[in-house]
Amino acid sequence: MTWLDVLQTAGPDVLGTNRWTLLALLGLMLAGLAARGLAMVLAPRLIGAIVRLPRTSEGLKSSERALGTAAAAGVVLLGLQRLHAMADEGSDLATFPGLSALTLIGIAQLVLVISLVRAAFRAVDVVQDVMDLLDDDDVLDGSERTVVSAVESVLRFIILFIGGVFVADAFGLDLTSLIAGLGISGLALALAAKDTISNFFGAVTVLMDRPFRIGDWVVIGGTEGEVIEINLRTTILRTSSDTIVTVPNANLVNTAVENWGKRRWRRWQTTLHLDLGSDPEAVSSFCDRVIAAVRANERTLKEDASWCAVDGISAQSIDVSINLYWDLNSSVEEREAREDLMLDIVRISRELNLEFHDARVRQSR
Repeated sequence: MTWLDVLQTAGPDVLGTNRWTLLALLGLMLAGLAARGLAMVLAPRLIGAIVRLPRTSEGLKSSERALGTAAAAGVVLLGLQRLHAMADEGSDLATFPGLSALTLIGIAQLVLVISLVRAAFRAVDVVQDVMDLLDDDDVLDGSERTVVSAVESVLRFIILFIGGVFVADAFGLDLTSLIAGLGISGLALALAAKDTISNFFGAVTVLMDRPFRIGDWVVIGGTEGEVIEINLRTTILRTSSDTIVTVPNANLVNTAVENWGKRRWRRWQTTLHLDLGSDPEAVSSFCDRVIAAVRANERTLKEDASWCAVDGISAQSIDVSINLYWDLNSSVEEREAREDLMLDIVRISRELNLEFHDARVRQSR
């Protein structure tokens, strides 16, 4: 008698199974424990590598145990299904009563579904980590936190709904009529809340694409103003007249947005009108000294594209055109830099005895 025969025949059957089947069940339990430990170690690292999150992500750390339990339940479920199939085929290696097999398979399936739902429910916190990673200043403002919270709530609802369907399936419930009823109710709800849903996804689009952020000066359609709030339904602008304009987020998806806050530089062009009787040599020296002052200014850039040159001569004045680029982030800084430069231009003109055109003086001559 071989050792295989001993395993099959030695001693009475337990719960309608032979010793070989019990040994297989024990092996499945050990394999499940090994799969659980492996999943707890590898799954968070794999997910973190895919979405490039830090290993300390709370969303990943809180879902480690649930992922491990799901992996263990999955291994056990596959093994039980295989043993049940062998028993149905009449194999001598597996004697598995149908009721016991179905009960164990149902329990394993239930544990698998609950563990996956639990892991997914906790992993929703990764949305916060992703937004922290994408945010330029590493600080989420109020509107961004609002949208993140709404996205997390929607994801949790979807996870619970799908998990409930699979749990009901694990208990063997007939889901056809239930899903049909939920489908009709969901369709009616979606039609009733169409605008709200469109505005919500518009807010999500604004957050993901980042066409603007709070504090940017934007032009949306025919509306121009500073972004002061980004809510779930609307984006609020404050215009230059200090009025408030509310823009539905659904409009932002199909509307061109011009963002003045995303400029890499601020171009400034102006024309100076020197008196027609000015000395040409002094005018040439004036242009050279002005462009030298522009290029020496630490708040300007693109020196090669900047100029100060005579642009035209009219019956009353010599027109000098100035073009430069400010390396500044705010309008306040630009106004201050422009003021300093214009005062320097006045000083240069006085040192060269140049006068700016005055129509009243020209008419009196």
